Amino acid sequence: MNDIEAYLKEVIDTVVFVIVALIIIRFFVAELRWIPSGSMKPTLVEGDRIVIEKLTKYPNIIKHHNFECTPNRGDVMVFYPPTTKLEVTPWKLFLRLTGMGCKDIAYIKRVIGLPGEKFEIKQDPTTKKSTVYINDKPLKEDYIMSEFDYTPCQKGMMCGPFVIPEGHYFMMGDNRGNSMDSRWWGTLSQERFIGRAVFTFWPLGHLGTIER
Repeated sequence: MNDIEAYLKEVIDTVVFVIVALIIIRFFVAELRWIPSGSMKPTLVEGDRIVIEKLTKYPNIIKHHNFECTPNRGDVMVFYPPTTKLEVTPWKLFLRLTGMGCKDIAYIKRVIGLPGEKFEIKQDPTTKKSTVYINDKPLKEDYIMSEFDYTPCQKGMMCGPFVIPEGHYFMMGDNRGNSMDSRWWGTLSQERFIGRAVFTFWPLGHLGTIER
């Protein structure tokens, strides 16, 4: 093997190693995302860069860690909505795993309703205040933009009352007056979760953890 062949082999080995490492990190550990809309205000705003962790999806990778394998109420999750058709061709899977050129649309919303729970949104006719009820009890939501800035429930929207199917979750944005969420496209299957948003790293003024 001459010097050129040895150099090319080293370059190819390095590229393959980087791609494999990238896939492993993105699939099992964490990835970076950015916020394109205002549907999660005031928690997240347009342009925020966030870290989403994947370890909660794979609880057996690290022994004795404290993460749970299913989302909790209040978790801010990144996921593929039911409206996003996920092709399973080798090329599409490669793009999804590496994040290079992947155009699959993902959303970020908060887990509001859990599997098996009764869900309902009620609006006070006098004050116009809207409240989420879980199992007939009002849900305290200090993280939302406003209890008075809600898109009114109308025909075709899922405002309840209904029981969330097993293996599904009801997702809502914190900016209830400007969020395309489960009220429009229904409950979310657990298999469509990508990861949990845990940290905002840019801009520096928004640096910090993302709370429930």
